[in-house]
Amino acid sequence: MSGTDLYNPTDEHQALRRMVRDFAERELQPQALEYDRDEKFNLGLFKAVGELGLLGITVDERFGGSGMDPVATVLVHEELSAVDPGFCLAYLAHSMLFVNNLQHNGNDEQRARFLPGSCSGELIGGMCMSEPNAGTDVLGMATTARKDGDDYILNGQKMWITNGCIDDGTLGDVFLVYARTGHARTDLSLFLVEKGMPGFKLGQRIKDKLGMRASPTAELVFEDVRVPARNLVGEEGQAMLHMMRNLEIERLALAAMSLGIARRCVEIMNDYATERKSFGQPLRNFGQIQRHLAESYAEFMAGRAYVYSTAASLDLASSGNRMDSDGVKLYCSTMAKNVADRAIQVLGGYGYVGEYDVERLWRDAKLLEIGGGTNEAHQKNITRDIGQQRIIR
Repeated sequence: MSGTDLYNPTDEHQALRRMVRDFAERELQPQALEYDRDEKFNLGLFKAVGELGLLGITVDERFGGSGMDPVATVLVHEELSAVDPGFCLAYLAHSMLFVNNLQHNGNDEQRARFLPGSCSGELIGGMCMSEPNAGTDVLGMATTARKDGDDYILNGQKMWITNGCIDDGTLGDVFLVYARTGHARTDLSLFLVEKGMPGFKLGQRIKDKLGMRASPTAELVFEDVRVPARNLVGEEGQAMLHMMRNLEIERLALAAMSLGIARRCVEIMNDYATERKSFGQPLRNFGQIQRHLAESYAEFMAGRAYVYSTAASLDLASSGNRMDSDGVKLYCSTMAKNVADRAIQVLGGYGYVGEYDVERLWRDAKLLEIGGGTNEAHQKNITRDIGQQRIIR
């Protein structure tokens, strides 16, 4: 069968989807409820994803990656999230926020040092932007990096860092850390900070999250951390460019995660409405249930078309598609939460317990309206961009 359609534009994409879907159903599904309940990160399966060539999906092959495009990125996030969004979020933080970021903003020496191990799963990476008092207002960050000879001295705190800890007491291996290097709000620089650097410590492991419990979240602390100048990514004071470029693929991937959640919920409620009978007939024969199913399917398909068309036009090496990378996440995050809510309603009491998956998917979906940019921030950005553009393309 040819893969030439919007969602599988080439046979290679179709083969990739089949591989990832098989892996997710075979390996992720059996462990998803347990790892969510116990708030554990499945390191073994994470390394297995590396063996499939997915951890460096956008990385040049000479650095150990697969050299694929944004459509492939979307496809993988959709398929993993359809089974285990928490695991998928850890994958996103590593493969997009660290690996893709370094691929497009680092130099060859930095790529050669960190990307092969990151693509194989030997190294677990993440990105540090948010702080205890700076989330949506990222330019309000207080973490600083002061030049001292051939090094920078890094001080501050980062909060809500996915992959910040691998278990209760172990830091992730390497992070891209945004820090202030000047007095202007936009004087930000990006640094590679490695586990073992003196002064780099794990703060609190953040537990009891509403959802995404299978992805580890932590506070990271930097106390006079001496970072070699060769770990400066790009030029000093120019990290805003890196940030904006990588936010586009991050938001697109988060929208793809929303697609996975919505698709799975539609499948579950459709199967249940077909099998379960009430008043002598299948639930799907009742108008109230038909509304839940039909609206969920239509909204999912609308979001899917938007996500994949945006992915097809995205250039990973440059920025300039912020309006639609904001738009797909704005629409799909709320769409996924609403579809998951309907799925719980269709399943009734069964939907309210973990065994049937939809309550976990509903909890996981809420994070997508907050992380990677709040929906309110997307509304602000889109309104501003439409005002400047004055016409919809």
